[in-house]
Amino acid sequence: MTDRGFTLWFTGLSGAGKSTLARAVERRLKLHGRNVEILDGDIVRTHLSKGLGFSREDRDTNIKRIAFVCKLLTRNQVISIAAAISPYREAREWARREIRDFVEVYVRCPLEICRLRDVKGLYRLVDEGKIKGFTGIDDPYEEPLHPELLIETDKEAIEDSVNRIFVKLAELGYLPPEDLYEDTGILTDELMAWGYL
Repeated sequence: MTDRGFTLWFTGLSGAGKSTLARAVERRLKLHGRNVEILDGDIVRTHLSKGLGFSREDRDTNIKRIAFVCKLLTRNQVISIAAAISPYREAREWARREIRDFVEVYVRCPLEICRLRDVKGLYRLVDEGKIKGFTGIDDPYEEPLHPELLIETDKEAIEDSVNRIFVKLAELGYLPPEDLYEDTGILTDELMAWGYL
């Protein structure tokens, strides 16, 4: 099987575990010699989408920019991993149509657990009235209707989630069966620091 590019698109609330999963999947893919790039929502906003606000139009523009880069990488046999809240269903479906080789992973976690994790301190700022229009609080998050995979980070270990992602990618023909092995040492220190272990 030749290497095949695709986009793995993690969507979910802030604190759900998108970036953590993205890094864990990236590490395991690289162990198999695959070319991988992560487009993390926070980093993209610092560089590619600097200057955009958080109106619906600006959020959609941000997602379209991420999707554009993912499309370029994907068609050049790179595995793109997008980890962005991407709250609106229409923008995610636009990305799916543009990229085509698109695997949507809904990283679901109850809001109260996301609040407890609050690794970036954003929910605290919302509570203090310093952030308005925050997804899941006073701006909507539109859940995916038919994601390729649902990951519930409050209910399973990170290794189990990563294993399920790899199984799904193999089922969809994006990875060969020999890439399905368990790696129990995925970013243990970092995951502990982020409060996921």
